[in-house]
Amino acid sequence: MPFKSFTDYLLLEKNYSELTVNAYESGLRDFLEFIDKEYQESSINTVNYAQIRTWIVFLVEQGLSNRSINRKISGLNTYYKFLLKVGDINLNPLLKHKALKTSKKIQIPFSEAEIKTVLDDLNFDDDFESIRNKLIIELFYSTGIRRIELVELNLVNIDIHNKVLKVLGKRNKERMVPLLESVVKTTVKYLGLRSELQSISDRDSLFLTKKGIKIYETLVYRVINDYFSIASSKVKKSPHILRHSFATHLLNEGADLNAVKELLGHSSLAATQVYTHNSIAELKKVHINAHPRSKK
Repeated sequence: MPFKSFTDYLLLEKNYSELTVNAYESGLRDFLEFIDKEYQESSINTVNYAQIRTWIVFLVEQGLSNRSINRKISGLNTYYKFLLKVGDINLNPLLKHKALKTSKKIQIPFSEAEIKTVLDDLNFDDDFESIRNKLIIELFYSTGIRRIELVELNLVNIDIHNKVLKVLGKRNKERMVPLLESVVKTTVKYLGLRSELQSISDRDSLFLTKKGIKIYETLVYRVINDYFSIASSKVKKSPHILRHSFATHLLNEGADLNAVKELLGHSSLAATQVYTHNSIAELKKVHINAHPRSKK
């Protein structure tokens, strides 16, 4: 494996997730295949920026979005930084590269009314799958966790007595998230039904399918999309939109930005500030209603 030392470095020293590392390695292999075909070049270590630019043009012509191309170049840049670190190259050919411009995606959160419709107005049956699905929705909205973080939750991560959830986030960074009383009640109900499953092969995992195997990401997405399709006409209905709604609604109610940052597991405030844009409308209402000169 030509990139094993690099992937080991990302996994063991940088604590990158396996998903990120696999994506980086896949991008490197694509680039290696390209330069071998176009330039008969068998090593990424010796290419120049002009050759990389040719690859970028090729990717554009293949119809990849600027965002996807930037991710591939980011992986390549990380690899060159690694080569510099270990002394295999003297100059990073991407040193002066500027990322392609991307349009900012507008993430429209669910309204509080839409979430109330799903959690309070829809009738969840008392069977295993229905209660599991309800708990999934409640956890997304009450904790703001990512989809992969929810999938990877184990039984030991949830502390019913202290009403907290231990989440393993990006780069294996742990954070503790408080649980609402309503979520605790649904959790207790779910765990009771989970214990009654006829066969459980993934005993450590919190969320299981009815066959007793660990839940998977596409199933989680389908759960959110199916339930919110009933309550919302928004184009995108995904776990990430629920995470977005969690942050937006907290900020609308006056939550401290730093506190929201910690709950979301962001490494910097810049990532959390994206969610403040949705709070501007609410701030305008507060400003107009509360300012002494607003009626003049």
